[in-house]
Amino acid sequence: MKHFPRLFLLASLLAAIRATAAGLPDTGQITCYNDTAADGVPASSAVSIARDTGAYPRQDCRFGRDAAAAGSALPKAGAGVAGFDYTKVGNNGALLAASATPGTSAADWACTRDNATGLTWEVKTTSPTDLRYFGHTYSWYNTDAAVNGGGAGAAGTNTCSATLPGNQCNTQAFVAAVNAAALCTYADWRMPTTRELQTLVRADGSSPALDQSWFPNTTASSLWTASTYADNADRAWIVNFQIGNTPTSSKSGNPRLGVRLVRGGQF
Repeated sequence: MKHFPRLFLLASLLAAIRATAAGLPDTGQITCYNDTAADGVPASSAVSIARDTGAYPRQDCRFGRDAAAAGSALPKAGAGVAGFDYTKVGNNGALLAASATPGTSAADWACTRDNATGLTWEVKTTSPTDLRYFGHTYSWYNTDAAVNGGGAGAAGTNTCSATLPGNQCNTQAFVAAVNAAALCTYADWRMPTTRELQTLVRADGSSPALDQSWFPNTTASSLWTASTYADNADRAWIVNFQIGNTPTSSKSGNPRLGVRLVRGGQF
């Protein structure tokens, strides 16, 4: 068997980083496969890299941030599985240690920053009477004609445990309430686009399909995005965190789905 020098392996992994678009995370997929099963070879090894010229080439496991992380060749500002890179943010907006825990005190963990995309995400809580309780679901609603694609959705009547005014448990009311509360000191929270929400997907068979160490209190369910389906303004894109796919759902029917808000520049 032909062996690859360590320097060649390191160079290959660094090249994999450069080949990945700046500002994007990877998929979390670090296992390669043959026709019937996982091939059992670490994706970051010289053997796996050599196999890229064989019968099962160009597999996701051998390229990008994930492969580089597996080969200890990916510098991170924070931490996370595979190529994901997250940092905890406190209620006071300060960056926290990885050991920080969720809570309501100023220095408690309330948000998670993705160091690859620059986006900051809301972290859900466990109290049913809390505004950001993970079990609350919402109707899709946005009255801004400039962004709703021609379909405003439904205002809703569920109370979300009386955390939103007027018994209107919808996405627009939730965004307004989180901004009024200045979560992590910010007042520019919004619904994520489909592409933004997809950057959290961990496509390695995990369910929920994301890094739960950085996004606790997450169920294997679908979340709304801000993106209207172009072929039908009564439908919006969703991301299913049970398996990681992206179907659409009716805005004005009776779907009530979860939401995870984001802030930072769109991409």
